Amino acid sequence: MSELTDALTAAFADETDDEIAQAAAENIADFAEEYDEDLTSDRVTDLLAAAPYDGFQRRFNWIVGELAAENEDCTDSRAFRIDGFGELAADPDIGT
Repeated sequence: MSELTDALTAAFADETDDEIAQAAAENIADFAEEYDEDLTSDRVTDLLAAAPYDGFQRRFNWIVGELAAENEDCTDSRAFRIDGFGELAADPDIGT
C-alpha cells in the first residue's frame, strides 16, 4: 500500500467500516495514480469535511466527483466511486 492509501484508510476508518474504508482509500489512490499524482490525504480529508451530504458513501462519491471536476483529463469518475459503475450503468468497455 502507498502512504496515501494508508493515511486515507486510517482517516476513513472513523467514518465507516474497515472494508469500505480500505476500498475507498484504494480508489482514491488509483485516482491519484491515474490523474493527480500530487493529491494528498489532507486534500481528501478536507473535501470529506466539506461534503454537503450525510453518510460516508454519499460524501465519498461527492469527493470523487469534485476531484474529477478539478482534473480535465478525468471525464468519468464512476470507476473510483464506492459502487463503481453500478448495475444500471452502461458497459464502460463499449465503444473502446
